[in-house]
Amino acid sequence: MSDDVRDFWDQRYGEREQSWSGRPNAALIDTAEDMPPGRALDLGAGEGGDAIWLARQGWQVTAVDISRVALDRAARAAAEAGIDAERIEWVPADLATWEPAGQVDLISACFFQSPVELPRDEVLRRLSGSIAPGGHLLVVSHASPPPWARDHEGHGPALRGAEEEVAALDLPSRDWEVLVAEDRPRAVTGPDGQEATIDDAVVLFGRR
Repeated sequence: MSDDVRDFWDQRYGEREQSWSGRPNAALIDTAEDMPPGRALDLGAGEGGDAIWLARQGWQVTAVDISRVALDRAARAAAEAGIDAERIEWVPADLATWEPAGQVDLISACFFQSPVELPRDEVLRRLSGSIAPGGHLLVVSHASPPPWARDHEGHGPALRGAEEEVAALDLPSRDWEVLVAEDRPRAVTGPDGQEATIDDAVVLFGRR
């Protein structure tokens, strides 16, 4: 991936002091709150809301994002939240080529989508190989755009429902079980206070 993509995200995050709410994604909480903590990999970690929540639950987290601006902000948020610095490793890296060291028990890819170049399906398939038997892959994605979005800006070139996500990732059934594949409605508020309901695709795979 070119430096242009890294520059795009650094600029996007640099446009405001905080881009996201800082809260963990609801689908991650629903999925992982009852899992025994282990090693987790957070893809496209952004400002760290999911990684911080996982660390609070006892997970050892590797949080990866192409934007150093976002991860610097995430590290500050974790410190302000009282998270032990050794609990989360913040990794500024291009996930198109980055490889984890050793196996993990959970990969969380919440809204790992991009309006610029991202070989998303290939990244998810490749990194799923680092999940230990008994571990999980959680993929949460925008399945429909809000009515005020222009050309699905910020959501990537393809918005897919849960079953389409399962088919596109095409993980071998001998190694993986589909535990959840649902389109879940979510209330959102637009930049000018508009209210709408959109769908999120939530897919959870279990490693056999």
